[in-house]
Amino acid sequence: MPELQFGEVFANIDLFLEACGLTLALWAVALAAGLSGGLLVGLARLSPRRWIAWPARGYVELFRNTPVLVQLIWFYYALPVLSGIQLPAFAAAALALSLNASAYCAEIYRGGIQSVAAGQWEAGRALGMGRLRLLRRIILPLAVRRMVPAFTNRAVELAKNTSVASIITVHELMYTARLFSSQNYIPMETFTVVAMIYFLLIYPFTLASYALERRFAAGRA
Repeated sequence: MPELQFGEVFANIDLFLEACGLTLALWAVALAAGLSGGLLVGLARLSPRRWIAWPARGYVELFRNTPVLVQLIWFYYALPVLSGIQLPAFAAAALALSLNASAYCAEIYRGGIQSVAAGQWEAGRALGMGRLRLLRRIILPLAVRRMVPAFTNRAVELAKNTSVASIITVHELMYTARLFSSQNYIPMETFTVVAMIYFLLIYPFTLASYALERRFAAGRA
């Protein structure tokens, strides 16, 4: 049985920690854009006006039914050919991940809003509230409580999806792992440590979401 060389990986842990910063930045940008853009697209999906709802649905289906890797490669390699605009690798990755996340978040918002009882809408209208005010004051606060688990899953998936940015040489965690592994010929040790790092990055977020769920549940009690 070959001797494991985890010491070599931990001796260079500063390389992986530096790459973590870029991974976290990419995750934060894509998550923030996905949540905010998803709300707009989700509301558009619910619009009674077809000229608003149908394009929103097409957007969602396009990004949900094509691989995020293909989207990433398209924005980095195909967009410059079609438009003459060459995005930096990080910007291309952030754009692709943000648009992909917003499509999934749009469906979470749509499902959450539709799950609110019709009586809540009727009560708001009876008080003279317009649609936007009703959404802001009553519907969204109720719906968000139900959407937290789905958003948590989406955020975790997004964190792991940042690894595809390594394909276009964004120097995030997975790119650094692949480069280090190829140079030192210790893939098992390298990717075991990287898996641990991903876990340590993502798990606190998951714990925070559980705490938020419990807080919402206590508020309903």
